[in-house]
Amino acid sequence: MALIEEVDYGTPAAKSEKTVTLTVDGFAVTVPEGTSIMRASKMAGVSVPKLCATDMLESFGSCRLCLVEIEGRNGTPASCTTPVAAGMVVKTQTPRLKKLRKGVMELYISDHPLDCLTCAANGDCELQDMAGAVGLRDVRYGYAGDNHLGQPKDESNPYFTFDPSKCIVCSRCVRACEEVQGTFALTIEHRGFDSHVSAGMHESFFESECVSCGACVQACPTATLSEKSLIEIGQPEHSVVTTCAYCGVGCSFKAEMRGDEVVRMVPYKDGKANRGHSCVKGRFAWGYASHRDRITKPMIRAKITDPWREVSWEEAIGHAASEFRRIQDKYGRNAVGGITSSRCTNEETYLVQKLIRAGFGNNNVDTCARVCHSPTGYGLKTAFGTSAGTQDFDSVEETDVVMIIGANPTDGHPVFASRMKKRLRDGAKLIVIDPRRTDMVRSAHIEADYHLPLRPGTNVAVANALAHVIVTEGLVDEAFVRERCDLADFSAWAEFVAEERNSPEAVAQFTGVDAALVRGAARLFAKGGNGAIYYGLGVTEHSQGTTMVMAMANLAMATGNLGRRGVGVNPLRGQNNVQGACDMGSFPHEFTGYRHVSDDATRETFEKLWGVALQEEPGLRIPNMFDAAVEGTFKGMYVQGEDIVQSDPDTKHVVAGMEALECLVVQDLFLNETANFAHVFLPGATFLEKDGTFTNAERRIQRIRKVMAPKAGLADWEATMALSNALGYRMDYKHPSEIMDEIAAMTPSFRDVSYAKLDELGSVQWPCNAAAPEGTPIMHVDHFVRGSGKFMLTEYVPTEERIGPRFPLLLTTGRILSQYNVGAQTRRTENVAWHGEDLLEIHPHDAEARGVRDGDWVKLDSRSGSTSLRATVTDRVAPGVVYTTFHHPETQANVITTDYSDWATNCPEYKVTAVQISPSNGPSEWQRHYKELSDASRRIALPEAAE
Repeated sequence: MALIEEVDYGTPAAKSEKTVTLTVDGFAVTVPEGTSIMRASKMAGVSVPKLCATDMLESFGSCRLCLVEIEGRNGTPASCTTPVAAGMVVKTQTPRLKKLRKGVMELYISDHPLDCLTCAANGDCELQDMAGAVGLRDVRYGYAGDNHLGQPKDESNPYFTFDPSKCIVCSRCVRACEEVQGTFALTIEHRGFDSHVSAGMHESFFESECVSCGACVQACPTATLSEKSLIEIGQPEHSVVTTCAYCGVGCSFKAEMRGDEVVRMVPYKDGKANRGHSCVKGRFAWGYASHRDRITKPMIRAKITDPWREVSWEEAIGHAASEFRRIQDKYGRNAVGGITSSRCTNEETYLVQKLIRAGFGNNNVDTCARVCHSPTGYGLKTAFGTSAGTQDFDSVEETDVVMIIGANPTDGHPVFASRMKKRLRDGAKLIVIDPRRTDMVRSAHIEADYHLPLRPGTNVAVANALAHVIVTEGLVDEAFVRERCDLADFSAWAEFVAEERNSPEAVAQFTGVDAALVRGAARLFAKGGNGAIYYGLGVTEHSQGTTMVMAMANLAMATGNLGRRGVGVNPLRGQNNVQGACDMGSFPHEFTGYRHVSDDATRETFEKLWGVALQEEPGLRIPNMFDAAVEGTFKGMYVQGEDIVQSDPDTKHVVAGMEALECLVVQDLFLNETANFAHVFLPGATFLEKDGTFTNAERRIQRIRKVMAPKAGLADWEATMALSNALGYRMDYKHPSEIMDEIAAMTPSFRDVSYAKLDELGSVQWPCNAAAPEGTPIMHVDHFVRGSGKFMLTEYVPTEERIGPRFPLLLTTGRILSQYNVGAQTRRTENVAWHGEDLLEIHPHDAEARGVRDGDWVKLDSRSGSTSLRATVTDRVAPGVVYTTFHHPETQANVITTDYSDWATNCPEYKVTAVQISPSNGPSEWQRHYKELSDASRRIALPEAAE
């Protein structure tokens, strides 16, 4: 194996379809009009020396190394900033150019430490390479004059160092922060000899607005910005392309290795989801894979009050299978079930649902999408015929009006947020519908044209008000509706939204949004050109989550914003493979490809391949499993890669269900909160330790590739297969590619997907079949999958969770950039430096009324329970609204959430909980009790041989 070298063309590709031909050093080359001479030269096989140029950034022309001569022109222009012209004759190597370049390099080297042998970048330093390229052998100026050597390093960032003594002030880091990331945290301060890179307002990198995305580190041509892991371990010697295991963006990375040790994760430029960019989690927060908390040996115990006992894989699997068989013999075959993981691969998820349907003999399978995006599947399938987003991420580059509803992309989907912000800086308009003032509302060089700070729980009312304006003011795209939609449905919908009760003025009394803002936003979306809706859990995690998804589909159809680039209805999926988990048949009512279990033809196809009879009735959803466990009819559960005790609502009810189980098998990396109630623990494998595929939020299927052996000995798919075999249902796969072949054979939208195709193309977006052999970036181009688009009536029904004298505030929840989901991975990395605990955001007026100051402990009470955490006083939330994250188990945020849920899918109503805030002295009684329980559960007995 070797390091994967990516070609750097120096400047970005031109987008023109018109081409021109020129000659570079005697070689003819044809390139798109607008291409730089530097890029054209590289395409002709000629490398022009460069330092300030890289194809991730716009040309800058500051280093003066890339000078060329052009026949018929005076001077020596910079090749990075000079566009090609038809018939142009370029020379990149002449005596004059050699002399100029060598002189420039002498100036750089005269103010640079000559410590190459001990430098972390030795062997991977562009300055070093360019000194060799121009033939520099000595420096006439000496090193005795004024210089920047010996300046102190900034090591404040947990992941990288900044050594200003090695900085050549090429501006690549500053430009990467601006152009790629869009944070504008860095600047070049002063001029001339005094020029230097500065983070923030003379702050350290850690204290500045830097979000640690790594773009500056990636752009740096010297060792000025270096990963601490690189400094510690040394240069990598081979790399493997894989896919990030955090959010639903699905960034491609090169895992750069030294032996079986990860040196660094480098964003892969050919990754079609991230285009060479990354965030702090994917770029740096992979250390959890080798954290001391990793459990690498199977364990069992008779009761959850007993200490754990380490055993062999054979004993653990055999014990689990024996317990499941015992429970089914005693209570019936429907007394057991399982939960698949949105963090595991498509292949592993497929096997778990197959194990449950064929091995357990029932449909009691569900997935974490139940508590996040199940309304997306139901709502979009009803309207369009498919349960997924409509566009690829590249589509945003052609969007004229971005509407963000209930999503916080800069924190939850930061790499896509950077692309979105770039489009906004280029002129697109922005509408944000969110109770909170997120960074998308206002941050460096972007500001929303309209921010609709609605009261939590009133999404549908606001969507109906937007539709009211569009219909009553004649802004409907009538041609699109006539050609593409069911006219009877449209007429009924238009009549409904046109009613006065749906007007912006009428709904303002309970949405809290000024009618003029709603009218302005509706007009902008309908008349502003290509309009794209991007949404998140602030849409789905409501009692009317499905209704709101349908309402957004209505808006898109009514304005004709579907079926082409730059438009669409686009869910920003939370976890790396939540789309894939849904695709793989993880819901109790569906097989792969969203086909209902009651469909005889589909069921018979699976029965024939799997060799067993399958149930035709849907099984239990996750909330039903808890209810049935408390009732005593559900006794065994297999949970792969999900921490339902921390992530699901109404924690006390979940805990009661877990305590009632006679056999809970948890398969995970760490002893998570759910494992507190487990009887069998099967150690899991990280994404670095297995092969498979993930499917991201844009339906993109991508390979993950094993870079090291599983620390526990088995990948997750192998453990599931072993459990199935022990239960008596035989599985015999030799490699995950064989599982994908079965998925493709059984799933129409995956029919042409194979590892060979993914290796060839890099990735594909389903549907990928005979009709679309290379995938489908844009859905519903000529017609909707269901035929005609279906408008649905979206009556606003207020949530049953109401504020009142006892609970006068509304709590909503969300995520923060540095942490991920329940924090099991990121809390075991240096990311805790930015977010070591969950905080409660409260408006200054509400804080003053309750005697709460910034940093105080407060008690958070609801009808379901209470917890305590520290407060942060901020006007990011409106009066009457409080907000917190849920990344730390100590917070027990879901103790206070209710059991209210979406009417169609049981997706919990996390985003609306009536609460009261009062001063507190520290953790609540429940938190202290739970910590004792958790500490007791984590006891691990020594192996018998050591006792």
